[in-house]
Amino acid sequence: MSERDFVPLRIAVLTVSDSRTEDTDKSGKLLVSRLSEAGHELHQKVIVPDDIYRIRAVISGWICDEDPQAVITTGGTGVTGRDGTPEAIAPLLDKQIEGFGEMFRMLSYDSIRTSTLQSRALAGVANGTYIFCLPGSSGACAEGWDKLLSHQLDYRTGPCNLVELMPRLLES
Repeated sequence: MSERDFVPLRIAVLTVSDSRTEDTDKSGKLLVSRLSEAGHELHQKVIVPDDIYRIRAVISGWICDEDPQAVITTGGTGVTGRDGTPEAIAPLLDKQIEGFGEMFRMLSYDSIRTSTLQSRALAGVANGTYIFCLPGSSGACAEGWDKLLSHQLDYRTGPCNLVELMPRLLES
């Protein structure tokens, strides 16, 4: 197979938290740093409270806009009463990527053992935009980016990756 060139993506980052600010948002900053270091472009970074309608409003705006090609959220994927990111995102998805949550939990097992079952990490496609929902801890975000997203959002990754599927996401 011939060597491929890197294809930079425009990626939006959403931190879901009732308590974090731009100064204290380690997870959001980590994701912005990782995607920038990889050669991708930050479309926008936003922090919203754990409220399904506020989360949906931001995500809906991004998936209606042709500019961000992918969205990464951090936070709100646990099981407490305020954790509502999966409930906010799932109804917006045209297709779920079940393997993302499965792989994330499998990889997290090495770090946090059985506590990984508390994660409701998920991913999917909405109006041709990839959406990935990671837990709120910076360790989980590092693991999600380093072990999954950095590879699947890199056109050079073989035998296949999510970037090469992008032109076909809106097929009917």
